[in-house]
Amino acid sequence: MDVSEARLLALEAANIKLKRMLADAMLDNVALNAP
Repeated sequence: MDVSEARLLALEAANIKLKRMLADAMLDNVALNAP
């Protein structure tokens, strides 16, 4: 595995983590705005 592959894997892992955080925040927002 070369450096660019390792960098890509690290970016993909960070992207998945950020997407999960965003999804959690959106769910929290929906829950807070529910009547």
